[in-house]
Amino acid sequence: MIIKKQYQSGKFPQLSHWIMAARPRTLPAAIAPVMVGSALAYKDLAFSLVITIACLVLATLLQIGSNYANDLFDYKKGTDRADRVGPKRAVASGLITPKQMLIGTITVLLAALLVGLYLTYIGGIIFFIIGIFCIAAAVMYTAGPFALAYNGLGDVAVFIFFGLVAVVGTYYLQAKEITFFAVIAAIGVGALATNILVVNNTRDRHTDARVGKRTLAVRFGHGFCIYQYIFLLVVGYLCALMLMLENIWAFLPLFTIPMAIKRVKELQEHEGAQLNPTLGKTANLLFFYSALLALGLIL
Repeated sequence: MIIKKQYQSGKFPQLSHWIMAARPRTLPAAIAPVMVGSALAYKDLAFSLVITIACLVLATLLQIGSNYANDLFDYKKGTDRADRVGPKRAVASGLITPKQMLIGTITVLLAALLVGLYLTYIGGIIFFIIGIFCIAAAVMYTAGPFALAYNGLGDVAVFIFFGLVAVVGTYYLQAKEITFFAVIAAIGVGALATNILVVNNTRDRHTDARVGKRTLAVRFGHGFCIYQYIFLLVVGYLCALMLMLENIWAFLPLFTIPMAIKRVKELQEHEGAQLNPTLGKTANLLFFYSALLALGLIL
């Protein structure tokens, strides 16, 4: 049963509730691509600290805004119920009212738009268009009649926006060009970022199925998710190997392979709430992969 008694108090939610709703475990997905894109720019003698910080702020705001929207619209669609196996959600548990979460979502995304306007000044009108698509995707991930997450398109959205757009966009804003190796790096980061969602959807597939959320995990089952996870890891590490053609030090992400193998075993052996730690560890894997790749590119 959804708890609503706290909604009647009218009190403003505690800061800890907003932080919980922001889902800090997922934020490496926002930070990682900016690190890699900026490292590529540094390698090409085009690094800008100001632009890097702006990209970090924008990516983080978009991630938080998406998480807030997800919290709100999953509640409205009845996805977050008492039998949820993942961490509790702020709206469904009564910690933040739907109206407050809507206001919070709009506020965060407006802040992202302001940062996006600055980056539009740097990179041109194309970045305003990209920014609008990013904001739209953050909301439409769970909102609307054709929510991406509810129609098996969440994986594609994560790969595009947390891989291709974030890495290549960060690089282009500084270097004013798009290179083959920037795209390869973006594919690698996007692949590992998508695995965060793979774990999330594997964990939630039974409860998602009951409310009509047709993720790939719901459509094809646990076995498919394991193969998808492994495939995306292989793509990520092959990208690192390809980047060695540009910089031999790009082999550094290969040191995370033992971590990746452990995550695969956990995905194979665990179900439901047991996968909550694996979700956080997969985000950490993305972060360490990206940090080592960034270091390698700088070296």
